[in-house]
Amino acid sequence: MTTYGSFPGTRPRRLRTTPVMRRMVAETRLHPADFILPAFVREGVREPVPIAAMPGVVQHTRDTLKKAAAEAVEAGISGIMLFGVPEEEKKDALGTVGTDPDGILQVALRDVRAEVGDDLLVMSDLCLDEFTDHGHCGVLDDEGRVDNDATLERYAEMAQVQADAGAHVVGPSGMMDGQIGVVRDALDQIGREDVAVLAYTAKYASAFYGPFREAVGSSLKGDRKTYQQDAANTRESMRELALDLAEGADMVMVKPAGPYLDILAKVAEAVDVPVAAYQISGEYSMIEAAAEKGWIDRDRAILEALTGIKRAGARNILTYWATEVARTLR
Repeated sequence: MTTYGSFPGTRPRRLRTTPVMRRMVAETRLHPADFILPAFVREGVREPVPIAAMPGVVQHTRDTLKKAAAEAVEAGISGIMLFGVPEEEKKDALGTVGTDPDGILQVALRDVRAEVGDDLLVMSDLCLDEFTDHGHCGVLDDEGRVDNDATLERYAEMAQVQADAGAHVVGPSGMMDGQIGVVRDALDQIGREDVAVLAYTAKYASAFYGPFREAVGSSLKGDRKTYQQDAANTRESMRELALDLAEGADMVMVKPAGPYLDILAKVAEAVDVPVAAYQISGEYSMIEAAAEKGWIDRDRAILEALTGIKRAGARNILTYWATEVARTLR
Protein backbone atom coordinates (compact mmCIF):
# COMPACT_ATOMS: atom_id res chain seq x y z
CA MET A 1 0.00 0.00 0.00
CA THR A 2 1.34 3.39 -1.00
CA THR A 3 1.77 5.91 1.79
CA TYR A 4 0.41 9.34 0.81
CA GLY A 5 3.12 11.93 0.46
CA SER A 6 5.90 9.65 -0.71
CA PHE A 7 7.00 8.14 -4.00
CA PRO A 8 5.39 6.59 -6.01
CA GLY A 9 2.21 8.30 -4.84
CA THR A 10 3.76 11.74 -4.97
CA ARG A 11 5.18 12.74 -8.35
CA PRO A 12 6.11 16.44 -8.74
CA ARG A 13 6.72 15.83 -12.43
CA ARG A 14 2.94 15.80 -12.95
CA LEU A 15 3.07 19.59 -12.76
CA ARG A 16 5.68 19.77 -15.52
CA THR A 17 4.03 17.62 -18.18
CA THR A 18 3.07 20.24 -20.79
CA PRO A 19 3.84 23.88 -21.60
CA VAL A 20 0.33 24.87 -20.49
CA MET A 21 0.74 23.05 -17.17
CA ARG A 22 4.11 24.68 -16.55
CA ARG A 23 2.68 28.08 -17.41
CA MET A 24 -0.30 27.60 -15.08
CA VAL A 25 1.82 26.73 -12.05
CA ALA A 26 4.63 29.22 -12.70
CA GLU A 27 5.45 31.12 -9.52
CA THR A 28 7.29 33.97 -11.23
CA ARG A 29 6.10 35.82 -14.32
CA LEU A 30 7.80 38.50 -16.33
CA HIS A 31 5.68 41.39 -17.59
CA PRO A 32 6.60 44.34 -19.84
CA ALA A 33 5.83 46.74 -16.99
CA ASP A 34 8.69 45.17 -15.01
CA PHE A 35 11.31 46.70 -17.28
CA ILE A 36 13.28 49.93 -17.48
CA LEU A 37 15.54 50.59 -20.46
CA PRO A 38 18.96 52.18 -19.80
CA ALA A 39 19.88 54.37 -22.78
CA PHE A 40 22.91 56.46 -23.74
CA VAL A 41 22.76 59.71 -25.69
CA ARG A 42 25.95 61.17 -27.13
CA GLU A 43 26.54 64.79 -27.91
CA GLY A 44 27.67 65.85 -31.37
CA VAL A 45 26.97 62.69 -33.39
CA ARG A 46 24.76 62.43 -36.46
CA GLU A 47 24.36 58.65 -36.43
CA PRO A 48 24.09 56.18 -33.55
CA VAL A 49 27.50 54.93 -32.43
CA PRO A 50 27.67 51.15 -31.82
CA ILE A 51 29.21 50.13 -28.50
CA ALA A 52 31.70 47.43 -29.39
CA ALA A 53 31.65 45.81 -25.95
CA MET A 54 27.83 45.69 -25.91
CA PRO A 55 26.61 44.18 -29.20
CA GLY A 56 23.28 45.64 -30.19
CA VAL A 57 23.53 48.69 -27.91
CA VAL A 58 24.39 52.17 -29.21
CA GLN A 59 25.13 55.68 -28.10
CA HIS A 60 22.06 57.42 -29.46
CA THR A 61 21.69 60.69 -31.27
CA ARG A 62 18.97 62.94 -29.92
CA ASP A 63 16.64 61.81 -32.70
CA THR A 64 17.27 58.08 -32.33
CA LEU A 65 16.85 58.39 -28.57
CA LYS A 66 13.38 59.82 -29.10
CA LYS A 67 12.61 56.91 -31.41
CA ALA A 68 13.85 54.43 -28.79
CA ALA A 69 11.62 56.07 -26.19
CA ALA A 70 8.60 55.85 -28.48
CA GLU A 71 9.35 52.16 -29.11
CA ALA A 72 9.59 51.61 -25.35
CA VAL A 73 6.10 53.07 -24.92
CA GLU A 74 4.76 50.84 -27.68
CA ALA A 75 6.34 47.78 -26.04
CA GLY A 76 4.70 48.60 -22.73
CA ILE A 77 7.77 48.98 -20.53
CA SER A 78 7.67 51.35 -17.58
CA GLY A 79 10.68 53.60 -17.92
CA ILE A 80 13.83 54.76 -19.63
CA MET A 81 16.98 55.66 -17.65
CA LEU A 82 19.09 58.24 -19.46
CA PHE A 83 22.87 58.61 -19.40
CA GLY A 84 24.52 61.57 -21.12
CA VAL A 85 27.81 61.36 -23.00
CA PRO A 86 29.24 64.85 -23.54
CA GLU A 87 31.93 65.87 -25.97
CA GLU A 88 35.31 65.09 -24.44
CA GLU A 89 36.51 68.70 -24.39
CA LYS A 90 33.53 69.72 -22.25
CA LYS A 91 34.54 67.52 -19.33
CA ASP A 92 36.19 69.18 -16.35
CA ALA A 93 37.10 68.46 -12.74
CA LEU A 94 33.66 69.48 -11.44
CA GLY A 95 31.55 67.86 -14.14
CA THR A 96 30.11 71.26 -14.98
CA VAL A 97 28.20 70.05 -18.03
CA GLY A 98 26.20 67.80 -15.71
CA THR A 99 24.50 70.83 -14.21
CA ASP A 100 24.36 72.98 -17.34
CA PRO A 101 20.69 73.31 -18.39
CA ASP A 102 21.97 72.97 -21.96
CA GLY A 103 24.16 69.94 -21.19
CA ILE A 104 23.51 66.80 -23.20
CA LEU A 105 21.64 64.95 -20.44
CA GLN A 106 19.29 67.83 -19.71
CA VAL A 107 18.66 68.37 -23.43
CA ALA A 108 17.91 64.66 -23.82
CA LEU A 109 15.52 64.71 -20.88
CA ARG A 110 13.57 67.53 -22.49
CA ASP A 111 13.59 65.73 -25.84
CA VAL A 112 12.28 62.48 -24.43
CA ARG A 113 9.72 64.09 -22.16
CA ALA A 114 8.37 66.05 -25.13
CA GLU A 115 8.22 62.82 -27.14
CA VAL A 116 6.49 60.56 -24.61
CA GLY A 117 4.93 62.87 -22.04
CA ASP A 118 3.73 60.79 -19.11
CA ASP A 119 3.38 57.56 -21.12
CA LEU A 120 6.86 56.48 -20.02
CA LEU A 121 8.71 57.26 -16.82
CA VAL A 122 11.64 59.44 -17.84
CA MET A 123 14.50 58.74 -15.45
CA SER A 124 17.92 60.31 -15.18
CA ASP A 125 21.20 59.02 -13.85
CA LEU A 126 22.31 61.48 -11.18
CA CYS A 127 26.08 61.16 -11.04
CA LEU A 128 29.16 63.06 -12.15
CA ASP A 129 31.26 60.28 -13.66
CA GLU A 130 30.11 60.85 -17.25
CA PHE A 131 30.99 64.54 -16.99
CA THR A 132 34.29 64.69 -15.09
CA ASP A 133 37.69 64.60 -16.76
CA HIS A 134 38.95 62.23 -14.06
CA GLY A 135 35.97 59.88 -14.40
CA HIS A 136 35.09 59.68 -10.72
CA CYS A 137 31.56 60.05 -9.40
CA GLY A 138 32.40 63.10 -7.33
CA VAL A 139 34.56 66.13 -6.77
CA LEU A 140 38.21 65.44 -5.88
CA ASP A 141 40.08 67.07 -3.01
CA ASP A 142 43.68 68.30 -3.13
CA GLU A 143 44.98 64.78 -2.57
CA GLY A 144 42.90 63.26 -5.36
CA ARG A 145 40.33 61.63 -3.09
CA VAL A 146 36.59 61.90 -3.70
CA ASP A 147 35.26 64.61 -1.39
CA ASN A 148 31.92 63.31 -0.17
CA ASP A 149 30.38 66.55 1.11
CA ALA A 150 31.57 68.73 -1.76
CA THR A 151 30.09 66.16 -4.11
CA LEU A 152 26.72 66.37 -2.36
CA GLU A 153 26.52 70.05 -3.27
CA ARG A 154 26.94 69.12 -6.92
CA TYR A 155 24.31 66.37 -6.63
CA ALA A 156 21.80 68.83 -5.18
CA GLU A 157 22.26 71.10 -8.19
CA MET A 158 22.06 68.15 -10.58
CA ALA A 159 18.78 67.03 -9.06
CA GLN A 160 17.24 70.44 -9.59
CA VAL A 161 18.32 70.85 -13.22
CA GLN A 162 17.25 67.31 -14.07
CA ALA A 163 13.84 67.90 -12.53
CA ASP A 164 13.52 71.18 -14.43
CA ALA A 165 14.41 69.30 -17.63
CA GLY A 166 11.52 66.89 -17.14
CA ALA A 167 12.73 63.88 -15.16
CA HIS A 168 9.97 61.96 -13.42
CA VAL A 169 12.58 60.04 -11.42
CA VAL A 170 16.19 60.79 -10.49
CA GLY A 171 18.64 58.01 -9.69
CA PRO A 172 21.52 59.10 -7.43
CA SER A 173 24.14 56.48 -8.25
CA GLY A 174 27.41 57.83 -6.85
CA MET A 175 27.23 56.07 -3.44
CA MET A 176 28.05 59.20 -1.49
CA ASP A 177 27.05 59.20 2.18
CA GLY A 178 23.91 61.29 2.65
CA GLN A 179 23.12 61.60 -1.05
CA ILE A 180 19.44 60.60 -0.84
CA GLY A 181 18.58 63.14 1.85
CA VAL A 182 20.42 65.93 0.04
CA VAL A 183 18.73 65.15 -3.27
CA ARG A 184 15.28 64.90 -1.68
CA ASP A 185 15.77 68.24 0.07
CA ALA A 186 17.05 69.90 -3.12
CA LEU A 187 13.98 68.76 -5.05
CA ASP A 188 11.60 69.88 -2.32
CA GLN A 189 13.26 73.30 -2.18
CA ILE A 190 12.16 74.03 -5.75
CA GLY A 191 8.68 72.64 -5.27
CA ARG A 192 9.35 69.32 -7.00
CA GLU A 193 7.93 67.01 -4.37
CA ASP A 194 6.44 65.04 -7.27
CA VAL A 195 9.84 63.87 -8.56
CA ALA A 196 10.67 60.42 -7.18
CA VAL A 197 14.09 59.27 -5.98
CA LEU A 198 15.35 55.83 -7.00
CA ALA A 199 18.23 55.12 -4.62
CA TYR A 200 21.18 53.10 -5.85
CA THR A 201 21.25 51.55 -2.39
CA ALA A 202 23.58 48.58 -2.83
CA LYS A 203 25.97 49.41 -5.65
CA TYR A 204 29.02 47.20 -5.63
CA ALA A 205 32.50 47.88 -6.99
CA SER A 206 32.13 45.24 -9.68
CA ALA A 207 34.30 43.92 -12.49
CA PHE A 208 31.12 43.51 -14.53
CA TYR A 209 30.91 47.27 -15.25
CA GLY A 210 33.64 46.98 -17.85
CA PRO A 211 31.57 47.47 -21.03
CA PHE A 212 29.70 50.38 -19.45
CA ARG A 213 32.92 52.39 -19.37
CA GLU A 214 32.93 52.39 -23.15
CA ALA A 215 29.22 53.17 -23.27
CA VAL A 216 29.63 56.43 -21.34
CA GLY A 217 33.09 57.31 -22.65
CA SER A 218 34.51 57.08 -19.13
CA SER A 219 37.73 58.92 -18.31
CA LEU A 220 38.23 56.96 -15.10
CA LYS A 221 41.72 56.51 -13.74
CA GLY A 222 41.98 54.11 -10.82
CA ASP A 223 38.88 52.54 -9.26
CA ARG A 224 35.82 53.39 -7.18
CA LYS A 225 36.42 51.11 -4.21
CA THR A 226 36.42 53.93 -1.66
CA TYR A 227 32.75 54.67 -2.32
CA GLN A 228 31.16 51.67 -4.03
CA GLN A 229 30.58 48.62 -1.86
CA ASP A 230 32.88 45.66 -1.33
CA ALA A 231 31.65 42.43 -2.95
CA ALA A 232 32.41 40.54 0.26
CA ASN A 233 29.86 42.43 2.36
CA THR A 234 26.18 41.85 3.08
CA ARG A 235 25.43 43.69 6.34
CA GLU A 236 26.88 46.84 4.81
CA SER A 237 24.13 46.77 2.19
CA MET A 238 21.44 46.49 4.82
CA ARG A 239 22.92 49.46 6.64
CA GLU A 240 22.91 51.47 3.42
CA LEU A 241 19.30 50.40 2.90
CA ALA A 242 18.22 51.68 6.31
CA LEU A 243 19.96 55.00 5.71
CA ASP A 244 18.43 55.49 2.26
CA LEU A 245 14.93 54.78 3.54
CA ALA A 246 15.41 57.15 6.47
CA GLU A 247 16.56 59.86 4.05
CA GLY A 248 13.43 59.55 1.90
CA ALA A 249 14.12 57.07 -0.91
CA ASP A 250 10.95 56.21 -2.83
CA MET A 251 12.49 53.13 -4.44
CA VAL A 252 15.71 51.22 -3.84
CA MET A 253 18.02 49.30 -6.13
CA VAL A 254 20.67 46.60 -6.12
CA LYS A 255 23.43 46.82 -8.75
CA PRO A 256 24.68 44.54 -10.29
CA ALA A 257 21.77 42.13 -10.32
CA GLY A 258 22.93 38.62 -11.26
CA PRO A 259 26.01 38.24 -9.04
CA TYR A 260 24.12 39.74 -6.08
CA LEU A 261 20.80 37.88 -6.03
CA ASP A 262 21.31 37.07 -2.35
CA ILE A 263 21.54 40.78 -1.57
CA LEU A 264 18.50 41.48 -3.73
CA ALA A 265 16.48 38.85 -1.87
CA LYS A 266 17.45 40.28 1.53
CA VAL A 267 16.58 43.82 0.46
CA ALA A 268 13.24 42.76 -1.01
CA GLU A 269 12.33 40.89 2.16
CA ALA A 270 13.18 43.86 4.36
CA VAL A 271 11.32 46.75 2.72
CA ASP A 272 7.85 47.94 1.79
CA VAL A 273 8.96 50.16 -1.10
CA PRO A 274 9.52 49.02 -4.70
CA VAL A 275 12.83 47.23 -5.28
CA ALA A 276 14.73 47.43 -8.56
CA ALA A 277 17.79 45.61 -9.84
CA TYR A 278 20.16 46.64 -12.63
CA GLN A 279 21.28 43.89 -14.99
CA ILE A 280 24.50 45.63 -15.92
CA SER A 281 26.62 45.77 -19.04
CA GLY A 282 28.87 42.84 -18.19
CA GLU A 283 25.90 40.58 -17.54
CA TYR A 284 24.44 41.62 -20.89
CA SER A 285 27.68 41.25 -22.82
CA MET A 286 28.52 37.79 -21.47
CA ILE A 287 25.24 36.37 -22.73
CA GLU A 288 25.54 38.13 -26.08
CA ALA A 289 29.13 36.97 -26.54
CA ALA A 290 28.39 33.37 -25.60
CA ALA A 291 25.36 33.35 -27.88
CA GLU A 292 27.43 34.74 -30.75
CA LYS A 293 29.83 31.82 -30.27
CA GLY A 294 26.91 29.40 -30.40
CA TRP A 295 27.58 28.24 -26.84
CA ILE A 296 24.14 29.06 -25.42
CA ASP A 297 20.59 29.65 -26.62
CA ARG A 298 20.45 33.45 -26.52
CA ASP A 299 16.71 33.96 -26.08
CA ARG A 300 16.32 31.28 -23.43
CA ALA A 301 19.35 32.57 -21.52
CA ILE A 302 17.99 36.12 -21.50
CA LEU A 303 14.60 35.07 -20.15
CA GLU A 304 16.19 32.75 -17.60
CA ALA A 305 18.48 35.48 -16.29
CA LEU A 306 15.64 38.00 -16.04
CA THR A 307 13.33 35.47 -14.38
CA GLY A 308 16.02 34.76 -11.79
CA ILE A 309 16.31 38.45 -10.99
CA LYS A 310 12.56 38.82 -10.55
CA ARG A 311 12.31 35.58 -8.56
CA ALA A 312 14.91 36.97 -6.15
CA GLY A 313 12.63 39.91 -5.40
CA ALA A 314 13.05 42.67 -7.99
CA ARG A 315 9.84 44.48 -8.80
CA ASN A 316 11.55 46.29 -11.67
CA ILE A 317 14.60 45.40 -13.73
CA LEU A 318 16.87 47.75 -15.63
CA THR A 319 18.04 45.78 -18.64
CA TYR A 320 19.36 46.58 -22.09
CA TRP A 321 16.95 43.93 -23.41
CA ALA A 322 13.92 45.74 -21.99
CA THR A 323 12.15 46.63 -25.23
CA GLU A 324 13.05 43.39 -27.00
CA VAL A 325 11.84 41.17 -24.17
CA ALA A 326 8.70 43.23 -23.63
CA ARG A 327 7.76 42.71 -27.28
CA THR A 328 8.33 38.98 -26.90
CA LEU A 329 6.15 38.82 -23.81
CA ARG A 330 3.36 40.73 -25.49
